[in-house]
Amino acid sequence: MAEEKVQAFVTTLGGKGSSLSSSSVYAIANGFAQVRIDSSVLSRLAAFDNRTPTIKDYKFKFSNHLTAEESRAFVAVLLNKLLIISGSASIRTVLPVRIAEALNTKNSQKLEIESLDLTEEEVTTLETLGLTSSLYGVLALLDHQTAALSTIADAVAAISCEALKADVTGFNLMDSGDGYTAKDEIGVSGDMKVLLNGSKLTGKVEINAVSKIPKVHGCLREQAKLVHSKTRVELNSAVKAGRGGPGSVAGAAGMVRTTILPLAAVLWDLGTCSFDRSKSNLDSMGSNDLRSSLGSLFEKKCPSNDSLKNEFKLVSELVFEGEQNYDKLAHQVNVLLALVWKIVAWEAITAYVSLEGAELNESKSVEVNGEEKVKVDKKSEKKKKVVMGKGTSVMIQLIKSRLSKLDACGSPGLLEKWVEDLLSFMDPKDIEFDSLLIKVKEIVESNETRRLPKLPKGTRDFAKEQMAIRKKAFSIIEDVFERHGATALDTPVFELRETLMGKYGEDSKLIFDLADQIKLNHRKLLDGMLEICGVPPEKFRTICSSIDKLDKQPFDQIKTEMVEEKGLTIEAADKIGDFVKERGSPLELLSKLKSEGSEFLNNNASVDALNDLEILFKALDKSKCINKVTFDLSLARGLDYYTGVIYEAVFKGGAQTTRATKTEVLVSILGDDLIQAAELASELWDAKIKAEYLVAKRPDKHFRHAEESKIPWMLMVGERQVKEGTVRLKDVESKAEDVIQRGSVVEELRRRLSP
Repeated sequence: MAEEKVQAFVTTLGGKGSSLSSSSVYAIANGFAQVRIDSSVLSRLAAFDNRTPTIKDYKFKFSNHLTAEESRAFVAVLLNKLLIISGSASIRTVLPVRIAEALNTKNSQKLEIESLDLTEEEVTTLETLGLTSSLYGVLALLDHQTAALSTIADAVAAISCEALKADVTGFNLMDSGDGYTAKDEIGVSGDMKVLLNGSKLTGKVEINAVSKIPKVHGCLREQAKLVHSKTRVELNSAVKAGRGGPGSVAGAAGMVRTTILPLAAVLWDLGTCSFDRSKSNLDSMGSNDLRSSLGSLFEKKCPSNDSLKNEFKLVSELVFEGEQNYDKLAHQVNVLLALVWKIVAWEAITAYVSLEGAELNESKSVEVNGEEKVKVDKKSEKKKKVVMGKGTSVMIQLIKSRLSKLDACGSPGLLEKWVEDLLSFMDPKDIEFDSLLIKVKEIVESNETRRLPKLPKGTRDFAKEQMAIRKKAFSIIEDVFERHGATALDTPVFELRETLMGKYGEDSKLIFDLADQIKLNHRKLLDGMLEICGVPPEKFRTICSSIDKLDKQPFDQIKTEMVEEKGLTIEAADKIGDFVKERGSPLELLSKLKSEGSEFLNNNASVDALNDLEILFKALDKSKCINKVTFDLSLARGLDYYTGVIYEAVFKGGAQTTRATKTEVLVSILGDDLIQAAELASELWDAKIKAEYLVAKRPDKHFRHAEESKIPWMLMVGERQVKEGTVRLKDVESKAEDVIQRGSVVEELRRRLSP
């Protein structure tokens, strides 16, 4: 069992600006923190102390399925909600004081609240708040523990990558900057690289449970943030019976569907992948005896994939049992979370033993001051520190430090004691767990690979392949513009803040893409459409910015944003939805919008826009390029300076091969003759042939570089070619190869590179 933490702080509730956090609920629920009611609230409640109670010996109701920890979390949330509504409900001082006293009892395993004589209003308030407080109490526990799990699971998975000599190239993810990148996957990949920075233990073994780490752990991060944001609101909100929104039963139903069930699904995935890595860690152990001994303990004590599946199935079934079982549902997710924590702890155990388990077989006991201590080979320990990652080596050292406190070193039961102690170490209630969590966070945040300039919001870096595409795109655009008489100018890359704030608004974007088609609309037509739909003029710009996201988000999501965040009526949003579906041939759609009965004809702004567009479309038709244009009513811009025609270039091409380099020839020197490389490469450069050189003894290194960089030709020179005065000319794609004379290299390459 984990050694319990001591009470370390006091949580004050009810004061001005105070709020209850999930971490505080967790601490109160486990007896690590005391509760204090702010004196200002007690003074306010004292005004109702002269009221006469009419209901005798009221007993608090606790759900049978809640654990002692969950019951204490429920009461902590209930107390906070009582204090929040104390200004509108006639609650006497005795009620919250008695609850606080019960929470502050020394016995954290059992919660007892003495029966009270209450007023009818107090009973009604308690029962109203109790409908959801138990759910949000357990949710707070889930929030606190899930956030910790997200951090620890990454560190443990990194150790497994080394134990398994896994291929970790899948962690080389980067943000594409197009708005479609899963940022949490990118974040996990970056943290894994930090933890494994400098490691010589990772290899080329492709393991499915390792390649899934960015996606599965990224989903956990995403869900953990959602749970946290929703829980923070619910813990500090209270509404009276019959109302919707935060704190209500209706709000609880939404939490179940959108937060708790997805969290359970993510936990199932995480537990499954962690279990699979644990099994692989066991299989990777070199010692048969060690593998057999630990494997036997693993089979007995580690939750299986079947247990995870059954627990998730139970959670799914409870979703349909209605609001009376919401706290039971949250409890079952908490049970599932506990199983996952245990599996992750087992992954840490199997990875650690796989890497360091030789000590169990090789260590010898020596007596120091009457106690047995393990004699460790310092040279081998130092060597391991060098080859492990800078983050994972710290993790291993933390585990070693923990295990060094055991009195069983060198005894036959050492492995069992290792297992028990590491299971405790990974328990959030353990006295040393917070130190472990803080250390892991410090590793990720302070490692030198993270000491990079941070990009300002709205900006991005471009990889070499992306830069190749951008350069090609802009060269095409410049050519087209210059062909039509455009001239160039350059403007500063920065602007005055007040100018940007006045023009751009909170979420509008300028989009500039490579095009072989143009989507087109008219701002006046768009404004007219919004007026027809009943959108107030002051909301035109912000609603336009929502519509502008339709190329990246479905309309249902946009509708939710317009209604819930921007205050638009459902009727207006639905009507906008009908209009923005209109797109197609410019002349055909224009004819439809100008046909008899069209609502646009009764709107002055729309009529002006339709007349402008008619002139434009006829001109495009005469120019024989109208087939390149789509008239699209969903195209919008939220910026104030868009007053007329608005258009967006769209790339419709399929997949294309992208080369980050324009190199045409790789000069491959098979050996270490740098002078030979410089001489041959210089001849090619003088002849205006794009070339680079590589000096290495291994041919496969040359071939791999040429293939990865998509360089079409290789000039290969080894000792034999130097003696014969020849070179080997290789077509990288077809693998065809010719031997040519050294003096005719430039002539031959010009012939083969010519269009």
